[in-house]
Amino acid sequence: MRPERWRGVALLAAAIGCEVGGTFLLRESRGFTDVLPSLGVVAGYCVSIVLFSRALAHELTLGVAYGILIGCGLAAATLLGAVLGEPLSALQACGLVLVLVGALVLQRPGRTRP
Repeated sequence: MRPERWRGVALLAAAIGCEVGGTFLLRESRGFTDVLPSLGVVAGYCVSIVLFSRALAHELTLGVAYGILIGCGLAAATLLGAVLGEPLSALQACGLVLVLVGALVLQRPGRTRP
């Protein structure tokens, strides 16, 4: 993978982290009634969008990058919830594995026609 693309992947990973952090703080904000976690939600999502837009400037396509952002964000938020005591059934765990496999498959380059 070219260095330019690696920068895009790193920015995308940071965007995923900020999105997951913002999502985690949603619960802590108690419906946006607690000010500090609410500010964290807004900041996490805003920084995530900025990082995502910068990742797109580094040879990542919109569809693939967005699929990875959403898939990995969903998986990370689900795993974080499980670590914090939220229930995770075997069927949900299988679905989580499928989401992660899908995100990995999206990173593979497709065949193009001449």
